[in-house]
Amino acid sequence: MTVVVEATPTQPPTTTGPPASARDSLAPWAFRVRAFAVDVLPAIAAATTMALVALTVSQHPVWWWVCVSVGGAAILLMLVNRLLLPALTGWSLGRALSGLAVVRRDGGTVGPWWLLLRDLAHLLDTASVVGWLWPLWDSRRRTFADMLLGTEVRRVDSDDVPAHTHRWSSVAVLGAAAICLGGVAVSYLVAYAPDRASERTQAQIEIQGPKMVAQMLTYDPKTLHDDFARAQSLATDKYRAELVAQQDVVKKGNPVINEYWPTNSSVQSATADRATMLVFLEGRRGVGPDQRYISASVRVDFAKGGDDRWRVDNLSVLTKPKPPGNPK
Repeated sequence: MTVVVEATPTQPPTTTGPPASARDSLAPWAFRVRAFAVDVLPAIAAATTMALVALTVSQHPVWWWVCVSVGGAAILLMLVNRLLLPALTGWSLGRALSGLAVVRRDGGTVGPWWLLLRDLAHLLDTASVVGWLWPLWDSRRRTFADMLLGTEVRRVDSDDVPAHTHRWSSVAVLGAAAICLGGVAVSYLVAYAPDRASERTQAQIEIQGPKMVAQMLTYDPKTLHDDFARAQSLATDKYRAELVAQQDVVKKGNPVINEYWPTNSSVQSATADRATMLVFLEGRRGVGPDQRYISASVRVDFAKGGDDRWRVDNLSVLTKPKPPGNPK
């Protein structure tokens, strides 16, 4: 006797995740990182560099506007690449380089406004940090932004990737690097180098300036010719004619000993080749019973010549010589 047993069809095991074919098409986390880095990091680096440079050159309006414009252009290009290009061509540079596409859960295309909302939702991923790592264990490899907006990042056939993707990606990265280097150069040439030159000038004038002023204003009738010649050597061509005219007035009068020594000084401004200083002086005039002690204050402009020497370019008397303690 033969017993016939009816075969019962075997049910396939149930799974909680997507089908194997769907999982295979989902983008690996490393691919997403590379795509995001190419799409975002060059523009962020360029914009951040320009923002920092704009702060350092804030005293130079033209350069400030250049930095702000370049930084704004970098952000604009990033938005065009992330939002507009995918709507027009189906790709951003980073996604094309990695062979990825952002689609809806059902495989439908995503428009620029939805991509904008997705990028804004990425702020949640950034704030939590975990959101960027969530694709490592999520069954559909989604970030928090993908979950909120119902999107996925999938791999596509390499034949569908636009030509010259590597070339344009290299252009974007190298262009951003060039902007960053250019920003560093602008910051150095426009802000850092002048500031360093100003500091050197101030240090030099603090030492040399008061001595030069005292030597220019000091003379003795016995050595009047040499003293005046020394004073002329301390003046620029521009100021020398005015100084000679003042010396001629002294020669025509009855010159007496006129000696000054600096008691205090302050640099008001300094650049690489010019400086202005206030100098407070005390001194004596005349000899014997006619000798009197005097004080005066002057504002002096200095200029550096082609021989790298500082000279007096102008001297203005703020307080005329008077006896110390005399209010008049």
